[in-house]
Amino acid sequence: MTDSRLDVLPPHVQLIQMGRAHIVSRIVYAAAKLGLADQLAPGPKSAAELAGPMQVHAPSLHRLMRTLANLGILTERMEQRFALTGLGEALKTGATGSARSAVIFSGSPSSQSGWDHVVYSIQTGKPGFDKAQGVAFFDYLMQHTDDASLFSETMVGLHSQEPTAVAEAYDFSAFKTIVDVGGATGNMLAAVLAQHGGPRGILFDRPHVLQDVPALLDAKSVRERVTIEPGDFFQRVPTGADAYILSHIIHDWNNDQCLTILNHIREAMNAAGRLLLIEMGCRLATRRIRGKYSISRCSSKWGDRSVPKPNTRHFSARRVSV
Repeated sequence: MTDSRLDVLPPHVQLIQMGRAHIVSRIVYAAAKLGLADQLAPGPKSAAELAGPMQVHAPSLHRLMRTLANLGILTERMEQRFALTGLGEALKTGATGSARSAVIFSGSPSSQSGWDHVVYSIQTGKPGFDKAQGVAFFDYLMQHTDDASLFSETMVGLHSQEPTAVAEAYDFSAFKTIVDVGGATGNMLAAVLAQHGGPRGILFDRPHVLQDVPALLDAKSVRERVTIEPGDFFQRVPTGADAYILSHIIHDWNNDQCLTILNHIREAMNAAGRLLLIEMGCRLATRRIRGKYSISRCSSKWGDRSVPKPNTRHFSARRVSV
């Protein structure tokens, strides 16, 4: 038995805390949405000093800041002034990891609406998001480009350590052309090209997703080596490349949809082409890994689509060697 606080609390108290954990997420969401970290970036300030510029109620802001101090995001100084901690610094706009965008997106009314129907989703296997919004998740993003940008930033933040690790772990230098299928803002492709100077890249995704691509590619100094190509991988993918990357794509779709994507890639790639899949594995539920919380994906947004183990029949059915 460890000395952690939860281990010494009675079971009913632990369960009540779990049930009320959404309060913490809403507090952090409020701080992110209001841009509080940006306001405190120059130095410590009080709620009274910030209320005017932020157009908020000073006493309520003070209570929010005290709560954030309790969470370790802020620290309280003299004269009721508050300053950012290291944790709070990560909540600033543009900070490494895109935490602010991720918190805003995850806490937005549209994202939360899927959770309002989580029981329905578990009962039916259908996405709660579709029931709440009347449209599938990715179609919703196509209609709400600001949310689509936040979602792309969220994915960059969640998977921030993967692109460099993939680029270092696999030898991409033998390829002339690499296609990142559904590559969003190009974070994975940019890391691969930055690590390997020879190949060129094609970034392939829906038009509304690609609007944020040039800025990221410029920041990574690979813009001149990337062709940005709009399209839908359910209809086609770019042809004639040596390597195709599917990073966190396959888990979003049902078996038939996965076969469609793989079939298009098999038909498009060179005879000696390679397909690289980057996905998050699900292990035993007792392991503390992100895959353990896959209900957040299958219940609120995508429905019952994920499978617990890679289905190699998908590949053999499309003449792809594993």
